Amino acid sequence: MNEARPAPGTEMVFQWRKWDGSEHWRHECVYLGSDEWGDWIGQPVGWRSARPGASFVAAGPNVTLVPRQTDFALTVNRNHPKGMRIYIDLGWDVRWSDDPLLAVGIDMDLDVVRVEGERGTWVDDRDEWAEHSAQHAYPAAVMRTLEDLALDLEQRVRDQVAPFDDATADPWLDRLEALQLAPRLDS
Repeated sequence: MNEARPAPGTEMVFQWRKWDGSEHWRHECVYLGSDEWGDWIGQPVGWRSARPGASFVAAGPNVTLVPRQTDFALTVNRNHPKGMRIYIDLGWDVRWSDDPLLAVGIDMDLDVVRVEGERGTWVDDRDEWAEHSAQHAYPAAVMRTLEDLALDLEQRVRDQVAPFDDATADPWLDRLEALQLAPRLDS
């Protein structure tokens, strides 16, 4: 794993791929810094996320933890229009590339989501997981690891265990907002 990191406030990209190597989500981000949990990157309001066939512009600020563990990325939202506070992408080989301005990972379909209100917390995209595991022949050991991890992360989110609580990401969201980065004109 590359240990080089950009200076806080530096623009960068988080690029997801699928198991077969095809492009998936590409997020315009800014590096914020690191703590005991790993590296934090942010996406200001008005910055873009895109994948083949879809794109959106962030309506509220969000920060993503790229942990030292390489099988998920935790995103925490502030003021999300649909009340989504936590979105955890389960992944494989989530890490910094050789380019210090590029974090990468293989999106493994399963997500853990927490929305404010009645809906609460759940493991999402089980249908996509079933379809892609057959289509791409995910190895059985990878499937067991990620299925167990999804349930573990779901419980940690429900129990508000750091960094999956409401407090750990807030200083990073504050830091992102303090940068006062303008929306992207090319988004």
